Amino acid sequence: MSAVVSASTDVLEEAQIMGEAILQSDVFIDYQQAKQRLTNDEEAQRLISEFNKWKDQYEEVQRFGKYHPDYKTISRHIRSAKREMDMHESVASFKKAEKALETLLNEICAEVAGAVSPTIKVPTGNPHFDNASCSGGCGSGQACGCS
Repeated sequence: MSAVVSASTDVLEEAQIMGEAILQSDVFIDYQQAKQRLTNDEEAQRLISEFNKWKDQYEEVQRFGKYHPDYKTISRHIRSAKREMDMHESVASFKKAEKALETLLNEICAEVAGAVSPTIKVPTGNPHFDNASCSGGCGSGQACGCS
């Protein structure tokens, strides 16, 4: 029993060290800076607010679909608001930094899972990693092309 407790403590200590390394990584620092710039950018916040307003209206219209009298107008406005929001520099920078951090965390999860067992499923949402780390444990009967 003592060996199990010791192994658990070692795993927790290693996880703590890994967490601290992630928090000190360039990827995480870039993410924090991009998030801060986005938070402080009044124009970006206005665009996000505008998009959310149209999104709420769009969700209401979706209940009736194309039969709602304002369906086309609201659909056009939400696409325009999203495009304008996504094209804004601080929003685009934040999304890029967020994606880089997500990729790093997905890679770490795949490595940790692979170290435990090659058959552990790691749902990353990224087909590259889902198939790359797959060793017959994907649950698709190897239809994904894994071996």
